[in-house]
Amino acid sequence: MRLVHSPIFLGLVVLAASPSFSKAVTEADLRGHIEILASDAFEGRKPGTAGEAKTVKYIAEAWAKAGLKPAAADGGWFDPVPLIQRGRAGSTYTFTAKGRKLRIVSDDIILIGQQAAYARSNLPLIFTGAGVTSDGKVAADVKGKAALVLSAADNVPDNMKSPRARREALIAAGAEAVIFVGDSQGNWPTLRRQLLSRPIALESREKRAPLEGAISTEFMVGLVTAAGQDWDKLRANAKQADYAGEALGIDADLDVKTDLYRFNSSNVIGKIAGRKKNSGALLFMGHWDHLGICAPEGAPDRICNGAVDNASGIAVMNEVAEALAKKKHDRDIYFLATTAEESGLLGAYAFADKPVLPLDQIILSLNVDTIAIAPRGSKVAIIGRGTTPLDAEVEAVAKKTGRAIDSTKDANAFLQRQDGWALTQKGVPALMVGGSFADLNLLQKFLGSDYHGPNDQLTDRTELGGAAEDTDLHIALGRHFADTRKYKSKKAGE
Repeated sequence: MRLVHSPIFLGLVVLAASPSFSKAVTEADLRGHIEILASDAFEGRKPGTAGEAKTVKYIAEAWAKAGLKPAAADGGWFDPVPLIQRGRAGSTYTFTAKGRKLRIVSDDIILIGQQAAYARSNLPLIFTGAGVTSDGKVAADVKGKAALVLSAADNVPDNMKSPRARREALIAAGAEAVIFVGDSQGNWPTLRRQLLSRPIALESREKRAPLEGAISTEFMVGLVTAAGQDWDKLRANAKQADYAGEALGIDADLDVKTDLYRFNSSNVIGKIAGRKKNSGALLFMGHWDHLGICAPEGAPDRICNGAVDNASGIAVMNEVAEALAKKKHDRDIYFLATTAEESGLLGAYAFADKPVLPLDQIILSLNVDTIAIAPRGSKVAIIGRGTTPLDAEVEAVAKKTGRAIDSTKDANAFLQRQDGWALTQKGVPALMVGGSFADLNLLQKFLGSDYHGPNDQLTDRTELGGAAEDTDLHIALGRHFADTRKYKSKKAGE
């Protein structure tokens, strides 16, 4: 954003340029950042790659140029986030029933250990159906056993439908191994791809069994048939609301090797120091990472550039930082660019676990993500509506900028899918505000097409009008919440 520097003369009175006369952020301002961050040279901004190094350097330089000061724990720009990747390094396995070795034709099995080496003999197998009952509980006796779990879950609560939720429930119940079974709808390739993609994790927060993996339906059918079981009958039984699992009478001898790669990624943290100590702080956040080189060899375009998700969000933050740094504010204003959001909000969780300021001093966190969706004139939605006492305050600021309000809670469907969720769980007021989530049909069009693919790149058709308006809105929100006269925070003891 650029301020108007020319004074206005009215008779003998000179009116200096002020924030209220500042020029609106333009689409070109945002495009300039996105062109760089979403370029092929940044290779999709995957954590732990050369693309990360270029990305965090660009952000730190932009913030320094804007006038921010570094605010990481060591006094620099970068807070390390220790991450881990696991890859298959080879395994041998034998399944037996009543002392008889079972012959299985399919080789559709992938096993990944928590540690570099895992070995176990006579590990009992239990089929758990969806893994949980209709009330979300683990009824099966999985302690010390290998739990075989259907990848698709029916007749379970919505919060337990995801494989991750059911896996963690089984781990909490003591499962030694959790192995998902690809269903007949063909999601075995998805399970296989996920396991072989060396997913990134935050080891300090992991909930992981000693052994995890997946097998195809064909492998499962071969396994239970060889042991004298009926797969169709097992699946039918699993539809019972209180299904407590069935021991398969099969034991496994397993020797699994796993390739572990530990590395530090970085959150970028900057600050505009406030004039009034102990008045609290405002936090802007958005993730810088994307999926990197995501398509297989031979594909015409292998790079997931992540122009909308989330080079657009970082572009907005850069412009907000430049605008807000032009003057002093009462409260501190922090800017946080997080890593590994695409892997499960990992950078945000790392910050929440080891913040550079007391979390109870944050009066509001505003997350900026996937913002280049809506055109100019879109309504303003709030992700997190009803979770804080700040909805009316935010809406009042939005109306002053000429924006209409989407007063529904529809956007809350994305509450747990964005970085602010990591702070919400710690009691920090955290919202996402803007136009991209006001029209869910428009958003779903993006999610069902270019999202997380090579086509999420900057083109002449990329919609930046709404993003420019949302940038101005975030600048206005920053000025409002950083002013102790405009917003009195009970958190800050005012």
